[in-house]
Amino acid sequence: MSRPSHASLLDGLSEAPSVRFNNRIYEMKDTGADVITMSLGEAFFDISMPSFDGMPSADIHHYSHSRGVPLLRQKLAKHASVDSGLPVDPDSEILVTAGSKLAIYMALTAVLEQGDEVIIPEPAWVSYPDQVRMCRGVPVMVPWHEGYEAPASYITPRTRAIVVNNPHNPTGRRLGTVELQSLHDLAVKHSLFIIADEAYSEFLPKGERFISADQFDPERDHAIVCKSMSKNYGISGWRIGYLIANRFMIEQINKLQQHIITCAPTILSCYLAENYDMLRETTRPQISRVVDVRNRMAEELAARDIRCLPGDSTFYLFASLGESRLNSEDFATELLSRHKVAVVPGIGYGGTCDRFIRIAVGAEPEERLLRGIDAIASMIAATR
Repeated sequence: MSRPSHASLLDGLSEAPSVRFNNRIYEMKDTGADVITMSLGEAFFDISMPSFDGMPSADIHHYSHSRGVPLLRQKLAKHASVDSGLPVDPDSEILVTAGSKLAIYMALTAVLEQGDEVIIPEPAWVSYPDQVRMCRGVPVMVPWHEGYEAPASYITPRTRAIVVNNPHNPTGRRLGTVELQSLHDLAVKHSLFIIADEAYSEFLPKGERFISADQFDPERDHAIVCKSMSKNYGISGWRIGYLIANRFMIEQINKLQQHIITCAPTILSCYLAENYDMLRETTRPQISRVVDVRNRMAEELAARDIRCLPGDSTFYLFASLGESRLNSEDFATELLSRHKVAVVPGIGYGGTCDRFIRIAVGAEPEERLLRGIDAIASMIAATR
């Protein structure tokens, strides 16, 4: 008797390299290993232990509205309107999801027909290409060195969407008004969607203002914006994100939500709604601190002749391997084995990124980050 086979779709997917490396780190730490973790895509903040005392048990243990707890939608919509300069209707233009990763996947599912193309500039967050494949679409990768004007030359009659990550993982680069306006004009000209991943919208240098992709799209005809509470408030394990789009697209994407997860976690959503202002007050100074650390580490890398792609936001750096003879996978593996320092191979961010590694600075104190940077410099020198 033969065993039924899995779907062929899965053969075209790969493990997320950042998750794969971090799983290995979790396993090493379980055995007592001391690993300097510069691979985790999150920031560790000092946040008080949540208390659910006094919250209505009749509500928090059960399903909520599939678009999200109303009070949380109201708080998020008010905050999002500051980023875009446009009002966001909490009843019809916002959907709370189980993490922004799910928001991106549902947005792609909602707009792609089989064989449609999605333009993805490199370095690209590791899940974009495989999420497009999961939606039966075709990822069209733009080499990192071609810049943000390049997507125009990759448009074909099959192009349906462009993915924009702002601020950018893994470089920390922010898109400005000129670039965002240009992308919007491109979307209008070719009738495209802009899938805007704005998971790190709070992680900006002090005094800087974030500009959302839908600022240039008042009717939200083209922009579908995906944001994250999990990232911005140091609660990545809570898996709370949200999606902003026009009323029609929210209605369509909500169908997917209802059939995939019903609703975002009610108990966590209720807590976040009730404590929204407190969390912002608690985390914003810590966000400023980690962005400052990120930019100090960029200076430390430069002092060791390690070049990074330009950026000043998030808690990531995309560092060149310089004269090392190793590819990024081998370099990251050897760095972890020899020095117990974890980074993510650049190849996971696109085929033209194999001469880079992603360094994250949100999970370790500064003294350990400096030790990690010294280890990276030593590995580059030892593998010339």
